[in-house]
Amino acid sequence: MKVAFLLDTFPKTSETFFVSQIVGLIERGHSVDIFARYRNRGEPVHPEVEKHQLLKRTQYLIPESRQERLVAAGKIFLELVWSRPLELLRLVNPFRHRASGNDLEILYCANVLRKAPVYDIVHCHFGPIGVLGQQLRERGAVQGPLLTTFHGYDIGSYVAQHGAAVYTELFRQGDAFTCSSKFIRGKLIAAGCDPAKIILFKLGTDITKFDFVERRAVAGEPIRLITVARLVEKKGLEYSIKAIACLVRRFPQLEYTIVGDGPLRDSLSTLITRLNLQPYVKLAGWKTQEEVQRLFAQSHIFVLASVLSSNGDFEGQGTVLQEAQATGLPIVCTNHNGFPDSILDGQSGFLVPERDAEALAAKLAELIDRPELRLEMGRKGRAFVETEFDLSKRNDALVELYRRIRTWQPADTRPEPLPQRAQLSV
Repeated sequence: MKVAFLLDTFPKTSETFFVSQIVGLIERGHSVDIFARYRNRGEPVHPEVEKHQLLKRTQYLIPESRQERLVAAGKIFLELVWSRPLELLRLVNPFRHRASGNDLEILYCANVLRKAPVYDIVHCHFGPIGVLGQQLRERGAVQGPLLTTFHGYDIGSYVAQHGAAVYTELFRQGDAFTCSSKFIRGKLIAAGCDPAKIILFKLGTDITKFDFVERRAVAGEPIRLITVARLVEKKGLEYSIKAIACLVRRFPQLEYTIVGDGPLRDSLSTLITRLNLQPYVKLAGWKTQEEVQRLFAQSHIFVLASVLSSNGDFEGQGTVLQEAQATGLPIVCTNHNGFPDSILDGQSGFLVPERDAEALAAKLAELIDRPELRLEMGRKGRAFVETEFDLSKRNDALVELYRRIRTWQPADTRPEPLPQRAQLSV
């Protein structure tokens, strides 16, 4: 198959899920082209991007600097006016297309995409990129069935900011939509998406990169807790830090490492100081994948206290939960979005209410007190991830999903109802 990935920024270290999908398709012999609005030059490149030379497959749609954009716009406009005026009219015709507010961006993108082949699937990650894909396909700049994957913010804070109508045309014209949880599915339906177009699709974890470790209790050894997350509101880090404050008097050998960085670093550091937790809590900053794996192996419990943020943002599937379980770490996390689908509550970990530091502390204390329970949960977590989230199996399922979408009728002419797809999960 010929597959196009339409992305916002590439490569991006916090969004490795589509790298895993791209690599899986390449390894299965499919042709993959990557189109991204922008190139991210501020972060280290994921090893898989370098290993598979994904940048050679990538074309960037928007010139980087304002000056480059102005020059490019002038050249594109003049070329179309003099040599392809009908194409210009097709791309920015106000009588044919609704005003999108990004006609210049459409011109940039169309200029890059005009020599692209017809694709078997055009896969857009995140709702706003799906809107761009729909606008480009409507104007003939890209061709192929349009699949959009929603992850969280795009149907949460983005809709709160722009209104549900922002996706009206995408929901009408898009061929299919995937999401990783029933919670996001409900949000899509509430925003106006046809339930028959929504497919529940779990993201995979490369379990070969996460060695299972049986963490048996060692006398005198500190209990090490770990969180891997961006330092942003929706990760709920203030609550996991406050939970540690509830625990340290009873468990003075506790160590809590927070891996990641972000805009809340200073405020979290201030909270740690105010609660006199400097000996117990460490903000470790960003770490490489190899460093994270070593920290996982040295830890005893994984914590993720995510919350619905004040601007309506929330988590997606929480793929880090699968990575932690793959190493045998028991989980304590909040009952948030897709998390109930991502762990086995009471078997591979515990779910607690959002914004409840005391409930979080209580479940952590139970695991600290019961090393045999940590072992049991660790084994069940690894088995759960092997069964439900193994990347190789998920990439096989992705190929099958693409094939099924290719056989569906265009959205405009699809007969109603389609009960066989109403609860489709792959």
